Amino acid sequence: MRRFIVKTLPVLLLAASAVAAHAQEKNKIKVGVSVGNAEQTFEVVKKVAAREGLEIQLITFSDYLQPNEALAAGDLDANAFQHKPFLDSQIKARGYKIVPVALTITAPLGIYSKKYKTVDQLPAGASIGIQNDPSNGNRALLLLQKAGLIKLKPGVGENGVNATPLDVIVNPKKLKLVELDAAQLPRSLDDLAAASVNNDYAVKAGLSLQRDAIAVEDAKGPYANLIVTRAEDKDKPWVKKLVKAYQSEEVRKFIEAEFKGSLIPAF
Repeated sequence: MRRFIVKTLPVLLLAASAVAAHAQEKNKIKVGVSVGNAEQTFEVVKKVAAREGLEIQLITFSDYLQPNEALAAGDLDANAFQHKPFLDSQIKARGYKIVPVALTITAPLGIYSKKYKTVDQLPAGASIGIQNDPSNGNRALLLLQKAGLIKLKPGVGENGVNATPLDVIVNPKKLKLVELDAAQLPRSLDDLAAASVNNDYAVKAGLSLQRDAIAVEDAKGPYANLIVTRAEDKDKPWVKKLVKAYQSEEVRKFIEAEFKGSLIPAF
């Protein structure tokens, strides 16, 4: 009898460990998203995930800095609001141990104006608002360059080298580039000739990419948004459930029907 106990004890311990591990698997998570279209989309994601036994609590944010800080601190399990250049800049600046685990949507950047209908109408010396964070400010400058309003130094703006207003070498209209927090740009349109506005803030302000933008970023590019988790969690079962729920056909159809091209599935 003593031999039998000794032989079976390791098996019992393994079984107990497996049960404990299963019990520790998350079935409820907190996900940080921006107010607006990301929040709308995640309401559909929540329903799909619930069918797989995963409950999602949404935590909304009105800026681009707090969601990564909250994730790194453990106050969130995941967030979904940013593209990779922005994530890379945050990791470099703050040392966060967070990683991308899936693609979500592409939200093309637009230049908006309440005073002018085309970029050609912008007068000499006009003030143009751009984002003051490195990655989105870079996007704005590239879009202004694409529109023919400025020219940047060779070698900046792409391939991981962010451009700043100091990198503008040709500015025929002598435009004044005003750097502001991304959330302030829609509210500043009354005081500016035009402004580069991220899609989620544009939607919140009642602006339409198709109707109101006088210049639009290419839909295909490096700025697809991401689901991000802490590095230690990236292979957890709940992450796979979250990604599967977001990248479902149900969510794809919602994005295409609801946003009609202003947001594009990136998966």
